[in-house]
Amino acid sequence: MKISYKPFELNLKHPFTIAKFSRTSTPIMLMEISHEGYTGYGEASMVPYMGENIESATAFMAKVDLSWLKAPFDFDEVIAYLDSIAPGNPNIKAAVDIALHDLRGKIEQKPCYQYFGSDPSKMPPTSYTLGIDTPEVLLQKIKEGENCHIIKVKLGRDNDKELINTIRSATDKPLYVDANQGWTDKQQGLDMVHWLHEQGVVLIEQPMAKDDIDSNAWITERSPIAIVGDESVQRFADVEKAQGVYHAINMKLMKSAGMHEGYRMIMKAKELGLKTMIGCMSETSCGTLAAAALAPLCDWADLDGPFLTSNNPYRDPEFKDGKWVLSDLAGLGLIKS
Repeated sequence: MKISYKPFELNLKHPFTIAKFSRTSTPIMLMEISHEGYTGYGEASMVPYMGENIESATAFMAKVDLSWLKAPFDFDEVIAYLDSIAPGNPNIKAAVDIALHDLRGKIEQKPCYQYFGSDPSKMPPTSYTLGIDTPEVLLQKIKEGENCHIIKVKLGRDNDKELINTIRSATDKPLYVDANQGWTDKQQGLDMVHWLHEQGVVLIEQPMAKDDIDSNAWITERSPIAIVGDESVQRFADVEKAQGVYHAINMKLMKSAGMHEGYRMIMKAKELGLKTMIGCMSETSCGTLAAAALAPLCDWADLDGPFLTSNNPYRDPEFKDGKWVLSDLAGLGLIKS
């Protein structure tokens, strides 16, 4: 089994600003794992708040040896092995997991979504994310995202209402909101929740700091709309901790160390009565298709990576009626540009 990987700088169409930082690109590690004449593709998207970078990913991969792995792959065994190398590092672990899922699908000539019991007809619509920006640029972004039926907006600064009013001047599409831990006062936060409800907001991600469990739970208990745990829900062990604190979780492959654990998180959330959202970092079509394979199992989707970037090294997946379309190609269905 041969593993190769290389760094790639994924450029954003616009500077991407959230409550606590701004960036214009994202470091990516593109991965290939070859076996029996087939090659599986994966990626690690290393956004700043996760703490990984090209150097840490390279150091981790220097310790990875998959010569022991035989098809069909036991993904519980794979994740246990990767976790034994070093704690954390979910981004680069996700790259390995995604590549192995793609490889498995190609070896067995099955699309990845079939491994998870996903029904392509149940694909949820994907939202189009607007970073914090000036009114003029927000209006431009709304036009660029016209093929999406839902808008997601980043909040968490002192101009939240201005941003929402600007968006509402241009569209009446349903809104998702992500405060990215930007709110600091729970009563003010709850007041904002009620105001946002009046503006047609469907859900709010991570209103308060991830370690402020009591304030998040307090808002959730009183909120007329879904409150979703994001930064506070990283891997499988965090799902049970979200019960009673949030209405739902946002599972991202780059947090969960890949598709296998991401699936387990979705199933656990359902078991606990939590709703599920599947989200993304800044990702290429590779990460998008990996998440799309799981998206039909979720209530909401925010998988807009290819729309927000300018140098995707792969062909954009098929997108129709505001939704990604799962193909019957083996593996992820990824096609190089």
